[in-house]
Amino acid sequence: MSKESIADRILALEAVRVTEAAALATSRYIGRGDEKAADRAAVEAMHDALKSLAIDGTIRIGEGPQSETSILAVGEKLGIGGPKADVALLPLEGHSITAKGEPNALSVIALAEDGGFLNTPDVYMDKIAVGGGLPDGVVDLDEEPGTNLQELAKAKGVEVGELVACILDRPRHAELIAKAREAGARIMLIGDGDVSGVISTTQPESRVDIYMGIGGAPQGVLAAAALRCVGGQMWGRLVVRNKEDKIKVSRLEITDPDRKYGVEDMAAGDVTFAATGVTNGNMLAGVRNRQGVAVTHSLVMRSKTRTLRYIEAHHDFAGLVARGPTVV
Repeated sequence: MSKESIADRILALEAVRVTEAAALATSRYIGRGDEKAADRAAVEAMHDALKSLAIDGTIRIGEGPQSETSILAVGEKLGIGGPKADVALLPLEGHSITAKGEPNALSVIALAEDGGFLNTPDVYMDKIAVGGGLPDGVVDLDEEPGTNLQELAKAKGVEVGELVACILDRPRHAELIAKAREAGARIMLIGDGDVSGVISTTQPESRVDIYMGIGGAPQGVLAAAALRCVGGQMWGRLVVRNKEDKIKVSRLEITDPDRKYGVEDMAAGDVTFAATGVTNGNMLAGVRNRQGVAVTHSLVMRSKTRTLRYIEAHHDFAGLVARGPTVV
């Protein structure tokens, strides 16, 4: 085995340690009704864990511009040195669902070669995604929901009525939901977490066949990174709603805000993706604390090998509390 292959595998495991740290720190706030405290715990733990990562990293998708946040800001340099890497992260996907103790909260990170991630503004993105093993172009963002569902059903050899479409439960999706139901598909509405929603299309046990709808653009890049690792398909287009959004887009010198982005437009080159469950979901179990032991459930994927590994880790929770949340 080459040194490069060994280094890639080590880095993949180190990425999991970062998401574990954030999930462990956040788990203390599950169901406590304090979104800000949960998010702050995740951000601080992930930032501390990233300091020891063996990369020369630059955050491309983070907590916001440096003018708005002090840590995990876009453009921040991190790591102890090593290969140059783009970093996309979401310390806690699902602030409100964590505070309420609801399903599908995650901690997420993705690493790519230098320049691998789309530099996207913090605006909305219209998305459609399916898992791997399907014909190229089986779905298209510009097609009607009914057409996409019919083509997907044909590709899978099933009736439309057997398909499950995952959609964020938002008023803006009322028409989309109506059209999908009119076509005959079943709907899985989620309260938050469109990264989790997109990734669930790659997991047969999730029973989700397609993700559709409008969510965050940064989350779209993270979801694309996961799909790159398993051969999934996704299309996304920025949604510019107002003057503030136009300013955000212009700052990044995006000349065509109506451009349709594919998976490799958003996450190119060798990509590593890791996620750890914070609360229980249809893809990952949440953090469980039992008799002084904290159990985490994570997945890590690499585009180079298209492997997906699930990792269950047992942590000395008493020791974590005593020494701080970043020891994993």
